Amino acid sequence: MLTFIYLISFICVLGILAYHRLSRHIFTVTIAALLVLGTLANVTGIISWLTFTVIALPLNIAILRKKIITQSALKHFKKIIPQMSQTEKEAIDAGTVWWEADLFSGNPDWNKLHAIQAPTLTPAEHAFLEGPVNDICRMVNDFHITHDLADLPPEVWQQLKQHKFFAMIIKKQYGGLAFSAYAQSLVLQKLTGVSAVLSSTVGVPNSLGPGELLQHYGTEAQKDYYLPRLAAGDEIPCFALTSPEAGSDAGSIPDFGIVKKGIWQGEEILGMELTWNKRYITLAPVATVLGLAFKLFDPDFLLGQKKDIGITCALIPTDLDGVKIGRRHFPLNIPFQNGPTQGDKIFVPIDFIIGGQTMAGQGWKMLVECLSIGRGITLPSNTTGGLKTAAMATGAYARIRRQFKLPIGKMEGIEEPLARIVGNAYVLDAATTLTVTGIDLGEKPSVISAIVKYHCTHRSQRSIIDAMDIVGGKGICMGPRNFLARSYQGAPIAITVEGANILTRSMIIFGQGAIRCHPYVLNEINAAYTDDPQRALDRFDNAVFSHIGFVFSNIIRSFWLGLTDGRGSSAPHKDATYRYYQQMNRYSANLALLADISMATLGGSLKRKERLSARLGDVLSQLYLASATLKRYTDEGQQQDDIALVHWGLQDALYQTEVAIDNFLVNFPNKAIARGLRFIVLPMGLRRRQPSDGLDHQLARLIQTPSATRDRIGRGQFLEATANNAVGMMEVALVDILAAEPIYDRVCQAAKTPLPFMQLGKVAAIGLELGVITTEEAQLLHRAEAGRLDTINVDDFDPAQLAINPLQTTPSIDSAA
Repeated sequence: MLTFIYLISFICVLGILAYHRLSRHIFTVTIAALLVLGTLANVTGIISWLTFTVIALPLNIAILRKKIITQSALKHFKKIIPQMSQTEKEAIDAGTVWWEADLFSGNPDWNKLHAIQAPTLTPAEHAFLEGPVNDICRMVNDFHITHDLADLPPEVWQQLKQHKFFAMIIKKQYGGLAFSAYAQSLVLQKLTGVSAVLSSTVGVPNSLGPGELLQHYGTEAQKDYYLPRLAAGDEIPCFALTSPEAGSDAGSIPDFGIVKKGIWQGEEILGMELTWNKRYITLAPVATVLGLAFKLFDPDFLLGQKKDIGITCALIPTDLDGVKIGRRHFPLNIPFQNGPTQGDKIFVPIDFIIGGQTMAGQGWKMLVECLSIGRGITLPSNTTGGLKTAAMATGAYARIRRQFKLPIGKMEGIEEPLARIVGNAYVLDAATTLTVTGIDLGEKPSVISAIVKYHCTHRSQRSIIDAMDIVGGKGICMGPRNFLARSYQGAPIAITVEGANILTRSMIIFGQGAIRCHPYVLNEINAAYTDDPQRALDRFDNAVFSHIGFVFSNIIRSFWLGLTDGRGSSAPHKDATYRYYQQMNRYSANLALLADISMATLGGSLKRKERLSARLGDVLSQLYLASATLKRYTDEGQQQDDIALVHWGLQDALYQTEVAIDNFLVNFPNKAIARGLRFIVLPMGLRRRQPSDGLDHQLARLIQTPSATRDRIGRGQFLEATANNAVGMMEVALVDILAAEPIYDRVCQAAKTPLPFMQLGKVAAIGLELGVITTEEAQLLHRAEAGRLDTINVDDFDPAQLAINPLQTTPSIDSAA
């Protein structure tokens, strides 16, 4: 019995040490002390001491450890690590890791998350949002833009240039606005609420493109010439990366340049002869300067001793002879300026390379370093803003529209999709805000930007589909009153651009996250690629033994937190959210363990197991969305009226987290290992549940009832009741309808009959006749009826109006090239 108690105590002590991730030396001293106690109690003997000595000496004496263990481990590691292309290495090296590394650590530091200051606007940024942004929102008629013009009207283009909408990222010394990422995000969210064409047009110059690249890498001469012109709107930029043969695999672009001498403006100079065929290039049809990505070759060694120089970025004026530009693509009835561009053997000076000759071959590094910033701002902001506006409008519509003698928003069948819309709007706004906060702190979060790009576009698309289901015929009949159709049509555009979502989920999020966010893997890889054998051995030794302890700790943490469902682990607040923090601690440990076991057992083949990688990426993504939701709740003062939104967001995210883990284990190739992992990470089975019907009911009620919480769901969106803004008109109608209902009830009681809630003008007349309402109340009923009809009615047209500018079927430049 004593021996049994001793063994249990021994195991528990080791488990506690591993759980708290104490050092190897503390482990050694503690085990030695336990062995001494065991010897005194006659439960351990010479075999235990010999075993301990054989293991402890090489682990704690560096010379022995490196010679006996590390050397052979390094050789084996070099054989199993997947081969990476140069573009993959540059993508891994680019950017920074931030909060996502904590989530990957198995032990997130929640105090670190909440120590991050909530973003704020400067007076200039606030004035811009309330002034020029609101002004342009009032000017825009999206149906006129998308149906009649297929472009922004000239006065809107002029307004954008005059107020420097294209210069939000450009520094003030060059005439730009130098806005924070947070301010840019709010601008784009508000613009998207009125027109996706408008927000896309503004977003692209402020994202990955000539302005961003010039500020980071341009020569002083290039900055001094181009940046003031870009800031003033005298130059319209675009960036041409995607080719017909190379979309998501941008590293395989076939477009090329040859270094050679040629004649430029009457003189012989060193330059490049460029040939390209690009498509899907936003702003290309109206661009005056073309940022171009291509592969540069130097067959005559005019630049140095290398023929294949690599991907290079250059600025090409579009008025050069031979530059083909001006044709347009027609992306899903969202006619922002987008089109192909070609050039064949066009000679330009070598100084056209962004950053000059010294940056030749550095194009891919330049792109991936800047891509995370643009990807983290533009698309997440655009889709989040569109969803927030759609949530407000759909909630208002569901409360105003009646069927079966009650608002459709009170039907349980409507409450389910309506809750998803509301919950996702709250969560995505939180995730977007946290992401731009990191960017403003100087981070270049490549993994986080991939997470928010995928989930903001994916969830927004699903939510817009939900909204279409709720509004029914209102959503499918195009016209100025339709507030959803263009968002519904355009959602796949966001899914596709800046890295297709399938690629982002299945390859990028975990593919980069496993290496960048893991505390030791990148160090091990770098050690393996180190040329100096002794330095490689030292670096690998330090990383690999820390890594072993990390795995052991996560085994213990996963099992214990699985048994307790996270109870007892750290949480920063003792309120309604504290259990969520504890459950996230559990799943963070699970993620770290599953990632390590996968890399250890599958090695290089994990790169090809895209569905397994996607599920691990889902775990990381859901933890990030959940973190952002908790962060938002705290930053907004833990408003108790918002707690239902927090419950929905966390329950949904953690349910999806556990589903991803379960599916990962079901499909893991090695079934024996999968069973062992299931015992460790899910010892009590599946625990999470989707948000309940009762919680869905609360969210559906929130979005149908004006309140401070509802205002926070739609915060920052353009909701003014202007002639061109159907959403703003519905907001007024909602207030009038809610105010009219008690008046209507009073009339029905006086008339002793349940009048239909329609033709409220007649109800007003009856009320006045019976003397139960005032003239002002009668006017309110008339106003409510007008708003109700405007909300539920759809547009109709003279047949000739629907074919004002029929498209002509002609071969495109792209297809003819």
